[in-house]
Amino acid sequence: MKSIVVFCGSSTGLDPVYMDQALQLGAALAQRNITLVYGGAKVGLMGAVADGALQEGGKVIGVLPHFLQQKELAHNGLTELVLVDTMHERKTKMNELSDGVIALPGGFGTMEELFEMLTWGQLGLHQKPVGMLNVNGFYDALHQLSQTMTEKGFLSAASRDMLLYSDQIDELLTKMEQYHPVEKPKWITPAQS
Repeated sequence: MKSIVVFCGSSTGLDPVYMDQALQLGAALAQRNITLVYGGAKVGLMGAVADGALQEGGKVIGVLPHFLQQKELAHNGLTELVLVDTMHERKTKMNELSDGVIALPGGFGTMEELFEMLTWGQLGLHQKPVGMLNVNGFYDALHQLSQTMTEKGFLSAASRDMLLYSDQIDELLTKMEQYHPVEKPKWITPAQS
């Protein structure tokens, strides 16, 4: 993996551990020579993950819609800032620039980005590893929900296992490096998309 997109909150959360882990994730990516791709903002966990990578001399590419830049949310110290017109273009561009996906804690936007990447993987539109850094048990309920989806017949075990979990940065990155994509995607292949 040469680049990883990180989806995360534009808020800091109530526990300082979230900001700490975002900084550490950014630093770990830079130390491994992995380019950080993220939403381009200077606020919340988004700003922290970028700062962590930049402090270690890493390459950081932000992808930000014009309307958010106009609200003065853009991070000024990035290696590169790509401006797009819509949120849909933002996700498409982040996907194009990345070899893997990590979700840190966040809200609806983070979940929407994460689930779209999982769905694209499930459909065979990409074969990237998708991981969740389970900071302080943040994703325990989602992990249980994915188990329930499988038990109730709405999600195959192979699709469920596409989502990699760890509460340790190095362990998650190792799982992502060792990831083998689903052999038979659901319904379509990339050539049919």
